[in-house]
Amino acid sequence: MPDLARPTRFTELVQRRKLIDRDPRMPLLADKVAVKAWVADRLGSDWVTPTWWEGRALPPTPRWTAPFVVKSRHGCNQNAFVLDASADWQAIRARSARWMAMRYGTWLDEWAYADIPRGLLIEPFVGTPPALPIDYKIYVFGGRAEYIQVHLGRGRVHRWMLFDRDWRRVSSSTGDADPPRPQSLTAMIAAAQTLAKIFDFVRVDLYEIGGRPRFGEMTFYPGSGLDPFDPPSLDLAIGAKWLAAICDPSLRDTKSSTRINAPSTIISPAKNSDSPSIRP
Repeated sequence: MPDLARPTRFTELVQRRKLIDRDPRMPLLADKVAVKAWVADRLGSDWVTPTWWEGRALPPTPRWTAPFVVKSRHGCNQNAFVLDASADWQAIRARSARWMAMRYGTWLDEWAYADIPRGLLIEPFVGTPPALPIDYKIYVFGGRAEYIQVHLGRGRVHRWMLFDRDWRRVSSSTGDADPPRPQSLTAMIAAAQTLAKIFDFVRVDLYEIGGRPRFGEMTFYPGSGLDPFDPPSLDLAIGAKWLAAICDPSLRDTKSSTRINAPSTIISPAKNSDSPSIRP
């Protein structure tokens, strides 16, 4: 059982955050619409995928040229890829209606999502379809990027591996060869550190498209603290990085509110929007 009174593992610290951390900045940055302006203000608009449309219900027929992506603004793993005209639009509309019907975040106690306005958005597909782009998820502790989780085969045979910031694999060997170091890794790390420096921990998810980095999202509860690490010792090693950030006195005035007893509004260039895509 996890030790939530004196957590040492990363997964235990995620559970602890879910229970006690009510940092008011987290809902803004978990909101897939609102976070875009915040990121653009800090990194530049070229890091952000534009919002073509946002609203509460998809139209009876698509107004956008494929490929594009349908997402919820208020949840995780709620997306549909429209890669060509063969996509079943009515099935996607039905799925999106189910997303809108649920108050995401309550069933796994992920507080930051609970009060994000429910909504849908359309973005252009990034990368070259039909393959989904590799996802680089950077773990940042106290403003320093320490690990990059690399997700391969998304939408097909999804698997991931973990690297340190110098692109040395730290997770167990698998049947996959190590993917090449991204051309823009140095820029990715710098950007992730810029976005995450106000928190003791946040994961910053990025893509590399045509050799250029692109922001994806910020995640405060990776895997909801339930995903295992291989080898299991990684859970302790990553947890130690988080504990060190929590205990760092230089972060006391800026970090999120996790406490452990431990050794400018912009209107996006949306297309056919029901309402302007507001990015606070």
